[in-house]
Amino acid sequence: MQSDNIKAIFDQQAAGYDTRWAKTAPIRDALHFLLEAVFAGLPAQARILCVGAGTGEEIDYLAKRHPRWTFTAVEPSGAMLDICRRKAEAGGYLSRCAFHEGYLATLPDQSSFDAATSFLVSQFLTDRNARVNFFRSIAARLRPDGLLASSDLASDVDSTAYTALLTTWENMMRAADIPTAGVAQMREAYRRDVAVLPPAQVAAIIAEAGFDEPVMFYQAGLIHAWFARRD
Repeated sequence: MQSDNIKAIFDQQAAGYDTRWAKTAPIRDALHFLLEAVFAGLPAQARILCVGAGTGEEIDYLAKRHPRWTFTAVEPSGAMLDICRRKAEAGGYLSRCAFHEGYLATLPDQSSFDAATSFLVSQFLTDRNARVNFFRSIAARLRPDGLLASSDLASDVDSTAYTALLTTWENMMRAADIPTAGVAQMREAYRRDVAVLPPAQVAAIIAEAGFDEPVMFYQAGLIHAWFARRD
């Protein structure tokens, strides 16, 4: 999917985004719970880069538990970033956040980060080389041995397991009150606009970008998450 199209979609969805996905919160909450375990060894004053920060859910989770950590939110959708900023203000950690409307390539140079998150972002890069370069650009912003935590939709779309899992995934979304039309639209988006690859291929892309062997630490339905250290 083209970057301008992605930005437009999320600009349009921003106002109701958190409400729309509220009933799927157990999936997000479990990911964040394990994310804190992945980041457990970070310094007391860790600097965290959040790429494709959206409305700032992982920042909100981590900032409230680590009062000396600082965060840089990178998000192309200004409308989503505005919600992220308001959430930080309401949560009392605004002074520990920097907000960059745009892409990682335009983020001003600064000291290396201790860790980075990228949740449900790289899947929108349907060209493999672009996806490798995306993760490579994150690696370039991390200190040596810095940590990446990344999640994406992943599956072997040519397998019978994917067909069964996709049906289960859609049932979950209906149970979460996602409108039927939205579920159908999502199925088409997965086919046309999202690079849903087998988990091993996603891990290989991360490794090729300058990280050690990625470790899958979470799966819920189609969502898989890995952590890896910068080489």
